Amino acid sequence: MTKLDRLELFSQHRPLLFAVAYRMLGSSTDAEDLSQETFIRWQQAADVEIASPRALLVTILTRLCINHLQSARVRREEYFGQWLPEPLVTIPTQNPLAAIEIDESLSLAFLLLLERLSPMERAVLLLREVFDYEYVEIASILDQSEPNCRQILRRARQHIKGSRPRFDASVEQREELLRKFSEASSQGDRTPHSLTQAECREK
Repeated sequence: MTKLDRLELFSQHRPLLFAVAYRMLGSSTDAEDLSQETFIRWQQAADVEIASPRALLVTILTRLCINHLQSARVRREEYFGQWLPEPLVTIPTQNPLAAIEIDESLSLAFLLLLERLSPMERAVLLLREVFDYEYVEIASILDQSEPNCRQILRRARQHIKGSRPRFDASVEQREELLRKFSEASSQGDRTPHSLTQAECREK
């Protein structure tokens, strides 16, 4: 397989890779960075016959995301207040990433719920319930057994079902908070991705 062939295959699956990465990480910047890292590793992969380029690319990306989340979780524990995902701003139509389907799994509420899961739980939940992967595929991607993946998904569902808001707010207050945060992010003001406890109480 030539480098040109690999580039064409990567470009074909890039929207999917970005979609998985954004939902895993809650950051379009990190999702783009890890998509590019996936491309680099894809280009460097052994030149042997690859049965499913799509499966290999998703495997590389998902494992990179899990590693990133494991290190990011330590950093986020040092935040004072509520961490918020980075909103997915409008993408120009000429950008291939515009093909990403906009659904509930891209909402702020869903991404915040994912924060309550371990990186492995998040990966299994997304691959199974958002991207409709079969358990055998998920097991291969995550190097886990199928029964273990089913157990991980069961735990993830329980954690989400048992989640409770960390502070009370009306629908109007939440929408106003999200609007302000989205405006700040679209203007490049993305540090830190957090709200102080005082702001949370006010909202």
